[in-house]
Amino acid sequence: MSILVRYATDKDIDWCNSFDNHVSREVIENKIRLSHIIIAEKESERAGYVRLEYMYSQIPFLALIRVVEEFRRKGIGRKLLEFIEEQHVKKGHSILMSSSTINEAEPQAWHRYMGFEECGIIAGMNEGGVGEVFFRKSLS
Repeated sequence: MSILVRYATDKDIDWCNSFDNHVSREVIENKIRLSHIIIAEKESERAGYVRLEYMYSQIPFLALIRVVEEFRRKGIGRKLLEFIEEQHVKKGHSILMSSSTINEAEPQAWHRYMGFEECGIIAGMNEGGVGEVFFRKSLS
């Protein structure tokens, strides 16, 4: 069954707001208008979500990628990442950044599996003093 990846629209606001509890509804609405939220659908059902940020207003940063639990390990994350990479290569970007908290082994393993390389750690930046490991992926 095919996976459709697309930019979110205003029709997705409620779903995005319920799926991404890290930012406010207002932020989600603004990011949808800026084409910074991407949705994956499988069998006409929303299955995955990406929220992009831009470091220094220039470097694409994968701020959040999540796949609905029942759709995990079915290629949704890979399709979302491929879409992001294709779109950013067209825009002239050469790298994609991402991160994960240092205590999350599975997301770090996913990043490495998808071709990201660790490029640094910021200690103590999250709640409870947990650090953040940063990843970089070449888009060339």
